Amino acid sequence: MTTQLTLTAPTRPLARVLSILVRSREITAPNRVERRRRLRAAVGLAAPTAVLATVLIAALAPTLLTSADPLAVDAGGRFLAPSAEHWFGTDYLGRDIFSRVVHGTGLTLRATALALAISLLASSALGLLAGFLGGWVDTVISRAVDVVLSIPALLLSLVLVTALGTGTLKVAVAVGLASVAALTRLTRGEVLKASTSRYVEAARLSGVRWYTILWRHVLPHATGPVIALLALQIGEAILTIAGLSFLGFGAQLPTPEWGSIVSEGRNYLANAPWMTTLPGAVIIATVVSANRLSHAISEHGKEALR
Repeated sequence: MTTQLTLTAPTRPLARVLSILVRSREITAPNRVERRRRLRAAVGLAAPTAVLATVLIAALAPTLLTSADPLAVDAGGRFLAPSAEHWFGTDYLGRDIFSRVVHGTGLTLRATALALAISLLASSALGLLAGFLGGWVDTVISRAVDVVLSIPALLLSLVLVTALGTGTLKVAVAVGLASVAALTRLTRGEVLKASTSRYVEAARLSGVRWYTILWRHVLPHATGPVIALLALQIGEAILTIAGLSFLGFGAQLPTPEWGSIVSEGRNYLANAPWMTTLPGAVIIATVVSANRLSHAISEHGKEALR
């Protein structure tokens, strides 16, 4: 018996060391996988971030990217192919297309920002009223939202801008109103969840006024998911505004705007395809980058809430 104890006693510390090593490997293995996943995600977001950063520079300070005048006409330089002097070539009037795209960025992004602001304000008000007041108010707003959601957003925007008239401002208002329904439904759902929480019930029992409860307790709870969905709609808003501008509802010529620039080149696809393809590629790259980055931010927010 004594011999057996002396043989097994030294093995106990060794067993403990081995178990600690095994546990440490089990703990660090998922961490390594998580670090690799985050590194791949960061590398994947590098290109969209660079594209959006360039677009923002073009919107805020277009002269940093080009010194050419977007409205300057050169009769002797019509339909020049892309080159080192004219990166996107020239159009039927000899105007530098790259300069027109850069200077048109600000107008398109301002219209997108206005559309998103209108959508956020209107949907927040309707969602708060529907979710907090309930009753016939909730019924009316919910049925109206269901009707609007049954209509494609682009078609609804086209109907609204036809009624409002042409112009970038009116296009932005139409796009903003057309995207109110989806955000209203989400806001209503978040308000309903917050209204049944314990802290809201405690505030009601304490005699706090209803508008104070809405502002201090319900609205902050509903803001996060609404902002996440709004971020995902940035690319859709840019594409819709460019599409309406392509149809002639946006800024009037010769003012450069992304959709109108593409529209100008559709009659010259045979001899000057760069007039349409290169500005269209800029729109596609911006929309894809915005969707990619917005989706990543939304997923990061969901993980943080967990």
